[in-house]
Amino acid sequence: EAATPAGRDRAVDALRAFAIGGVVLGHWLVTAMVVNGDTIRDVSPLQYLPLWTPVSWVLQTLAVFFLVGGLVAAQSYERARADGVRYRTWIAARLVRLTRPVLAVLGVWTLVTVGLLLSHVDSLTVRTLVRLVVSPMWFLLVFAVLTALTPLVARLHPAWPLAVVVVVDVLRLGLGVDGIGWVNVLAGWLVPYTLGAAWARDRLRDRTTLQVLLGGGVVATAALVVGAGYPASMVGVPESGFSNLNPPSLAAVTFGLAQCGAAGLLMDPLRRAMARPVAWAAVALVNLFAMTIFLWHQTAMLSVTSLGLLADQPLFGLHTVPAGVGWVVARVAWLPVFALALLVCWAAFHSVER
Repeated sequence: EAATPAGRDRAVDALRAFAIGGVVLGHWLVTAMVVNGDTIRDVSPLQYLPLWTPVSWVLQTLAVFFLVGGLVAAQSYERARADGVRYRTWIAARLVRLTRPVLAVLGVWTLVTVGLLLSHVDSLTVRTLVRLVVSPMWFLLVFAVLTALTPLVARLHPAWPLAVVVVVDVLRLGLGVDGIGWVNVLAGWLVPYTLGAAWARDRLRDRTTLQVLLGGGVVATAALVVGAGYPASMVGVPESGFSNLNPPSLAAVTFGLAQCGAAGLLMDPLRRAMARPVAWAAVALVNLFAMTIFLWHQTAMLSVTSLGLLADQPLFGLHTVPAGVGWVVARVAWLPVFALALLVCWAAFHSVER
């Protein structure tokens, strides 16, 4: 509390903490590790429990993270320009903060992978573990690219990348043009990023605009799911036709518009909540170690899963097929254990981020 600058907008930090928390809980809840003999594979609980699809609406928070990223990057770049800081100095400082913690994770998992292979662990198991750790890092690559493009896109109207997403989805889903969907990896997340940049220029503070974003995003997403055959889940589910997230679909982008509108409308209540020292302390700690939490949360879950194999039989909610409500209850009970393992990872590696 005493170390926080008086002019800092704590609500922005609260949104970032919410986005990070959504990613972590999302991965911990919608990734099930199933043990079958000597093999560990990952499955989606939503494939077995489709009624839990609304969980993905709450925990898929990437649009909020890109919204905050665009806001903070645009503000930071404008301050750097005013202080006479060159672009290359500004971008180098921001990218170092992203890449240094990533190198630590990759270094550790390179050693782990070599050790597993030398121990003759099943190759499918090794691929599953490595993929679950590495795959979330695509987000950081996209974020780094958009950060580097901030001077070019900071004043871009969000309607332009949204139009690109529409055209790409028509081509790939309507006309079957293969490969073009990956354009949406940048265009899709550029929409909330440019909204954040507009927010930095005081263009996203009008309640009417925010209400239009929220309402229009909800209506558009519902129409795409009900009328155009888009999956209801905002995360990938095997055998659901295609994923809204990989690459981002128009439904994921319109859903993100609704999230951005809701985030803007919540700013005043968040500022009041963050005036409480205990609430602010929790949010501040998450922000101080956001990269450590993001990069190591999968390692924490996989460590608990692996140590659980020392038991005489597969542990319910940890090694079993997510085929019922009982699995959900058991999985929630495992969350504090995952959090404890993440705390151990934080103790070992947070200095890299600092």
